[in-house]
Amino acid sequence: MKTSTNSSSFKKNLVLIILTIVIAVVPLITMKGAEFGGSDDQAEGAITEINPNYKPWASSLWEPPSGEIESLLFCLQGAIGAGVIGYTLGYFKGKKKSASDR
Repeated sequence: MKTSTNSSSFKKNLVLIILTIVIAVVPLITMKGAEFGGSDDQAEGAITEINPNYKPWASSLWEPPSGEIESLLFCLQGAIGAGVIGYTLGYFKGKKKSASDR
């Protein structure tokens, strides 16, 4: 019984991985030359268009010296968050499995 469950999980995971790759690659192939900007820039443009005299009421405490550093910090933040979420899910799954083995 365990083998069919593992095989089923493997197939499902494989399909999900392939689907994730397709979702990531298709826009890059079909939209050549497109600019994939961030939502911050789009929001700033929309606000300026609606009210050209708008002045932000908050500002950054520290501006990274370059766009590469900003991207690095953003990726690092995402990796740390994913690690915390993965650890938490694994911890609770292990705790549940340990309780069911008793």
